[in-house]
Amino acid sequence: MAEIWFRTGEATVLAAEGQFTDAMPEVLIGSTRGPVGQAFAGMMGQVQGHTRMFVVRDLNQLVRPSTMMTTKVTIHTAEYAELLGGVVQAATGDAIVDCVIEGILPKDGLDELCMIIMIWLDERCGSDPNVDRKDLYRTNYEATKLAIGRAMKGEPTIDELIANRKTVKHYALEDVIEY
Repeated sequence: MAEIWFRTGEATVLAAEGQFTDAMPEVLIGSTRGPVGQAFAGMMGQVQGHTRMFVVRDLNQLVRPSTMMTTKVTIHTAEYAELLGGVVQAATGDAIVDCVIEGILPKDGLDELCMIIMIWLDERCGSDPNVDRKDLYRTNYEATKLAIGRAMKGEPTIDELIANRKTVKHYALEDVIEY
C-alpha cells in the first residue's frame, strides 16, 4: 500500500422532511506517522462543549482505522451528547467498517492510518422528542461513507471545481451574489 499522507473529504446528506437530522461530516485521513497522526494524538484531551471520542460501533468495538470524532457544534445538553455518542457514533462506525469491506479504505496497512471526523449534529435534535433516530442513522451513515470515498478519490478535483465555478454556489449566498 502506498502511504496515505493527508486526504480530506466532506459530504452532506439531507434529512427526511420535518427532521433536523442532516449530516455533514468532514474527514481527515492520513498516516499515523504524519501530520494527521500528530493531530489525532493531540485530540486526546477534552475541550469543553466539544467532546472528542474514539469511534466505536458498540461496546468493545473500536473501528479500524482508529478514528476520532468531534463536534462542529457546542454540546449543551445530555440529550444531544447521547445522540452523538449513540446513534451518530454507531452510524459513523458502521460506515467506516463498510468502507473497508467495500475497498474504499485499504485493508492492507489499516493500522498505519488514522482518521479525524468532525460531525455536524443540529442542536435541535437533542431537544426534539420526536427526532427520527433511524433517519439520523441513515444520514450520518451515508454522509460518512460519501466523505471517506471523496477523500480517498481526491474529489472534487480542481478541474471539476473550475468547471462548475459559475454554476454551483453556496446555498447561503443565493440572495447575496448573482452569477
